[in-house]
Amino acid sequence: MKILFATSEAHPFIKTGGLADVSGSLPNAFVDLKHKVRLVLPAYKTVIEKLPKKGYRKVAEAEIGGCGRTFNCKILQLKAGAMKGVDYPVWLVDIPELFDRDGNPYLADDGSDWWDNGERFGVFSKVVTELAMGRMGLKWQPDVVHANDWQTGLVPALLSQEEQAPKTVFTIHNMAYPGNFPHSLFKLLELPESLWGIEGVEFYGHFSMLKAGLMKSDWVTTVSPTYAKEICFPEFAYGMEGILQMRQKEGRLAGIINGIDDQVWNPEVDELIVKNYSANKGRIAGKLANKEALLSELCLLRGEDEKRTKARLDTCLDAPLIGLVGRLVEQKGIDLVLEVMPEIIQQTTANFVVVGSGNKYFEQQIKKLAAKHPSRVWAFIGYSEILGHRVEAGSDMFLMPSRFEPCGLNQMYSLAYGTPPIVHHTGGLADTVVNATDENISNGTATGFVFYDPSRHALKSTILHALHLFTKKRTWQKLQKNGMHQPFKWKQSAKQYLELYKA
Repeated sequence: MKILFATSEAHPFIKTGGLADVSGSLPNAFVDLKHKVRLVLPAYKTVIEKLPKKGYRKVAEAEIGGCGRTFNCKILQLKAGAMKGVDYPVWLVDIPELFDRDGNPYLADDGSDWWDNGERFGVFSKVVTELAMGRMGLKWQPDVVHANDWQTGLVPALLSQEEQAPKTVFTIHNMAYPGNFPHSLFKLLELPESLWGIEGVEFYGHFSMLKAGLMKSDWVTTVSPTYAKEICFPEFAYGMEGILQMRQKEGRLAGIINGIDDQVWNPEVDELIVKNYSANKGRIAGKLANKEALLSELCLLRGEDEKRTKARLDTCLDAPLIGLVGRLVEQKGIDLVLEVMPEIIQQTTANFVVVGSGNKYFEQQIKKLAAKHPSRVWAFIGYSEILGHRVEAGSDMFLMPSRFEPCGLNQMYSLAYGTPPIVHHTGGLADTVVNATDENISNGTATGFVFYDPSRHALKSTILHALHLFTKKRTWQKLQKNGMHQPFKWKQSAKQYLELYKA
């Protein structure tokens, strides 16, 4: 089967969140199952800078209409294997006026949305449509186009206007980002008038690229079975519950849990941690060595000398370390974490390490706690792939109290690294973590800790339960092993997607 995978970000090229991990790993799983894949991605400045100089070439060129102007678009092809972990050809959509700029894919350096995001991803979707229809001279036309999130939501809508178009699958990674723009953008992009209206891309008078994908794709998927059910209710659907309920009744809405790349997120082979280990070999010594290295690195990062660092480590290595990596925003439950951390510090011996960025108020509160409790709280404000791996390997437990979580990947990374996660029962967290109740512990299914009400009281009591079980070494080691043996591989997810493609 020929599959064109369209996305706005993909690891290892560029990453702001879980979409990049999915977009980098799922195509590899298709290749492993003997299918032919092309990934199409904007040629951001950051991406071009990462490319091997002789690993890519221009393979096509065309004029594409934007908002009252025409762009010269080049398609750059990166050959399979030119970058480590990329086993498929990649098509990069090179339009310098839209993508050759500093900042991340969606935000300028000051943290605000790029003013022309609607045009940028509208034009990108037009290019993907041309590639999908085989009109750019590349002599390769897919059987299925797999689009992801609002940035490519227009692709299924445009393909719905074509004769003999490939089938389309549209995956929602997060309903919170609808890609809403004024009607004037729809006009300026000169999109087919037949797409406008409540049966098309109109959303309360605005132009919604997310709705375009929901309405016009052959299949709508999301990244966990529980989230597929949740988004049919108003509190998770952001006004689109009617559309999602319709797709559900049609039998065209499915939830497929994400996998994890076991060549990247695997403590047995991870090159970013100081000591490798597995469920059955070196786990206890490996996690302790990684814990010491993590805390030592964080002490040095905040300017402590080696003597002072060693003194701190001598007092905290035996204490439980709770890790958190992610966006510091309300969706992730950071406000709940900030409420309970001072009490946990006061009432227990537990320490915390936090890596992430987001809401400036939350960033400042984390910094204040780290300054007030330098022997108990370590913080790195920003994004660090290396620290992300080291927190998973070096922490004793992982905190992920999201109010909603379409799938989540960090809880699966935590399970793989023997770091039992503490999660709220929602979305993919509910689908992947088995609560450590007495019954689940005795029957060997428990893998982590789950609370069912997104409140400070529920979070605190669950953390205290986890800290209590941490003192029961045999039970804790069994919990670790259960998690490390979970089969969260991309191959299983890929097979489910392939069944949809065939359907």
